[in-house]
Amino acid sequence: MNKTRSFIFVLAALVLFLSGCAGFQTSSNNEEANKEENTEGKTVIDFWTFWGSEIRRPIIEKMIADFNESQDEIEVKHTYLPFGDIWTKELAAIAAGDPPDVVINDINATALRGQKEQAMNLSQFLEQDDISNRFYPELWDATLYEGDSYGVPFNTDTRVLFYNKDAFEEVGLDPENPPTTWAELEEYAAKLDKKSGDNYDRIGFYPLWGVGYDVWLLNANGQNYFDEQNNFQIDTAKNEEVLNWLKSFKDRYGEDVINSYQAQIDSQQGHPFFSGDLAMIVQQPTFYTQIRDYAQDLNFGVVELPEYEEGNGHTSWGGGFVAEIPAGAKNPEASWEFIKYLTDVEAQTYWAVQNFDNVANIEAAESAAESTEFTEDGTMVYQKAVENMEHTLLTPVPVIAPDFSSFINPNMDEFFLGSMTAKEALEKSQTDVENLIKKNQ
Repeated sequence: MNKTRSFIFVLAALVLFLSGCAGFQTSSNNEEANKEENTEGKTVIDFWTFWGSEIRRPIIEKMIADFNESQDEIEVKHTYLPFGDIWTKELAAIAAGDPPDVVINDINATALRGQKEQAMNLSQFLEQDDISNRFYPELWDATLYEGDSYGVPFNTDTRVLFYNKDAFEEVGLDPENPPTTWAELEEYAAKLDKKSGDNYDRIGFYPLWGVGYDVWLLNANGQNYFDEQNNFQIDTAKNEEVLNWLKSFKDRYGEDVINSYQAQIDSQQGHPFFSGDLAMIVQQPTFYTQIRDYAQDLNFGVVELPEYEEGNGHTSWGGGFVAEIPAGAKNPEASWEFIKYLTDVEAQTYWAVQNFDNVANIEAAESAAESTEFTEDGTMVYQKAVENMEHTLLTPVPVIAPDFSSFINPNMDEFFLGSMTAKEALEKSQTDVENLIKKNQ
């Protein structure tokens, strides 16, 4: 979550700079689109995505082809741009007055783009054609700025706990009863640890693989740092307890062991969960596709995140993407028709099944969970992913302090390095962000 947020905040910081750019020359995509409109009589729209992999690109282009064949008034052209480039280029194109017609963008920064007038207010379309009830409410709410939507949810994600059933049986744990609370998680992790002298042959669990400290703070509190009134709160006794709990795992395993395992995790094929050297890990449901590809014989289960204490709630974190009409787009009506298609049941179900991806459309997600194209394990994981949406919170970028995490993360780094206590890191973060909010008001 931290890396994604940090990237979005960097983009936010570029908005004002890019809005002053002049004379930016975009590619010939829109010029070619205009030529095709003139010669074929169709409205041609330019659709920007970052889906260029050998898996995802054919899927989105099949969806585009199906839309183009379904009617004779609009033709969609697909423009692929790398993940690291697409949004900076979009902002530059908006500033130059020549944006794409539809772009896939980060859902948690949708309100910020609405405030900055980088995305089109969709109220004019929704007043006539309200499709908001298609989507999980948490996702739809993330698209709103001052009550109006500036994007339509496309896909999403959540975080769940994967665990090795054979490892559970080996140490006398019931593989059908995974941990449900943090206390049980810590107890099970200790039982699952396996050492030979000073070396670990298996680690039971390390909470900072797969997610960051902020997901555990979210899980413990059941809410983000900012409440609905944009009041900021991070310096609490509970958060101090959470940080110390996280650091206890780091202190137990040691830096060398953690770094060694992290290198294996980064290699994907050599992931310690696949080899049985790591018994539990928090991950997105799409982690299953790596198990499917690299560890077909792994006997595993998946469950919601354990709760801080019984009755606290299994709160998880999610992100996702929206289909958005950039401000200044030349063909908004055609763009809207295409977005409606992209986010309707048929297209969303196709995307979900072919990509093994959580989608924003509720009916499509539930339909995908029953797909006969999934294996038994695939069905188990996807159904859990859909069920977990009721526990999943998004963390929309607060427009009053879009770069707030850059005032928290350095303090947390110092804490985990041992240079600050948890209380000191939280107090400084509280003060730094409050000062940022005052400065921005």
